[in-house]
Parts: sequence; structure tokens; C-alpha cells
Amino acid sequence: MSLDNTSHSGRPALDELVPSRYAVPVGEIDVLVISDGVLTPPAESMATNADPAIRAAWLDDMFLSQDAFDWALNAVVVRSGGQTILIDSGLGEEYPDFPRAGQFVHRLEAAGVDLASVTDVVLTHMHFDHVGGLLVDGVKERLRPDLRVHVSAAETKFWESPDFSRTAMPPALADLARRASLQFLDEYRNHLRTFAEESEVAPGVVVTRTGGHTPGHSVVRMKSGGNRLMFAGDALFPVSFDHPEWHNGFEHDPEEATRVRLRLMRELAETGSSLVSTHIPFPSVGHVAAAGNLFRWVPAWWDY
Repeated sequence: MSLDNTSHSGRPALDELVPSRYAVPVGEIDVLVISDGVLTPPAESMATNADPAIRAAWLDDMFLSQDAFDWALNAVVVRSGGQTILIDSGLGEEYPDFPRAGQFVHRLEAAGVDLASVTDVVLTHMHFDHVGGLLVDGVKERLRPDLRVHVSAAETKFWESPDFSRTAMPPALADLARRASLQFLDEYRNHLRTFAEESEVAPGVVVTRTGGHTPGHSVVRMKSGGNRLMFAGDALFPVSFDHPEWHNGFEHDPEEATRVRLRLMRELAETGSSLVSTHIPFPSVGHVAAAGNLFRWVPAWWDY
């Protein structure tokens, strides 16, 4: 996986001034975390059922704004067994409400990842900030005609007639999510490889439906040579470790989403698996440790 991004002068190219990719070996599996930038939804969207005073205190303790909560937007490129797998695809293009995201295709290219080399796509779910990169003008034409897109059958069924009644998504974002999912299904239907509960995408790369965040939300586990890494999609957020009971405004089944994240954090703490998650600050690589009845996030030391 090429990481070269130097100018003709031998100096780092401009894109290198903002780190946007991070390589993580998992045994014989190569993993590359790619940043699509940062989303800035209202701070209350991360804890819609929280007491406002307690939420404000948590934000203060974390030195975070009371107004907008910066959510990293990460996707992953995996190489295993001769396959190149893209897990999620970011926002895709810049949106007026999210001017700091929408860099994914550019940053893939900066990392030396050719779209034509991608054999498989895995979608954790079909929210617009996960399918958007595949909807950028000209992207589909650069992908292989035999591309396989792996997504749970429950997810594709849900987005054919989505229900937003239990989310706290603003109407404009709900409309954006509807449009993006329907456009994705229309453009990529012939490439879909749906699964019921679990599927091995490549050697040591397994996608498993969890539900919760969306009915078909899935996580991807990678295992090779005794090493493990989980890409948790939108199952885990920065606030999940201190307050797993807080509901995220984008969750379609908030109570089930809480049960899912508690189950995944217990698994991560027990197995010692590395974790990467969509909205944990880039490069989003670390471990989960038990902390009494809760959990704590232990970021990996940056590897230069």
C-alpha cells in the first residue's frame, strides 16, 4: 500500500501538512485509516437523553465546545489475500453544513490508493456520511465493473422505506439521508452482496450485523497472526466510554444501540483487540479498558 506523497522537489506535498492517513498492521492484513475530515453537528446531538447540565459538565471536562461537537469522520482501506477492501466512504463532497469534511476521494488518491484497485466495499451502514464517497461524480466509473459491495440485508431493506421517528435528526439531515441512501441503492444495486448476520469478505476480514444505530448496522473484525482490530462504525463514539447510556441523535433504535455498544466494549476489553471507529478522533486507533462498571479509551501511541 503506497504511502508516498512527495512533490518533485522531494518535499512533502501540501496534503501532508494535515495528517490524513495512518497505517496499522494486523498480522498479515494491512489497514489504512483515512480521514474524510470533521463533522460539526450540534453538541446536544451526541446525548439527546442527557440532563443538559450533566452534558455541559462533560463537555467542559473534555475542553469541548457547548455548541458544536467535532466528530471525526474516518474510513478504512484493508488489504488481505489479494483483495483491496474499502470500509465506508465518508461524506464524499463538501456540504454547506459540513465544510470541514468531504475530502475522502482526494485523500485516497494522496495515499496512493487507486479506485480501480478496490475489489470490495463494506458498508457499516448507509447513512450519508458512510456512502457519500461512492456517490461523488465520476467515482463509480473509476471502480471495477465486478466490484462487490457488502452490506447487511436488513440495512438495504430499511432504507427502501426508512423510519426516522426515533432519531433526533433535523429534517434537513433526514432528507439528505433518504436521498443519499436511495441514490446509492439505485446506482449500486447490481453490485450488492447482502448477508443476513455475518460474512467473511476476505481472509481474516469478517463483517457482522449488530443493529442498533440502524437496523443493519455492522462492524468489521480483522484477525491475523494473533492480532485483532475492530472497525466499529457508528457503534462507539467518544462519549460512549463515560456515558454509554446517552443516546445519539442519529440512532434509529437508541435502546438497542446502548446494548450494542456495551456488548462491544466488553468484548474489546476482554480480547485486547485494537479499535478504530468512524467518529473517534483521527487516527482513531486504540484499546478499550474496563474502568469499574464503565470503560475507558486508551489511544495508541502515534507510530512515526
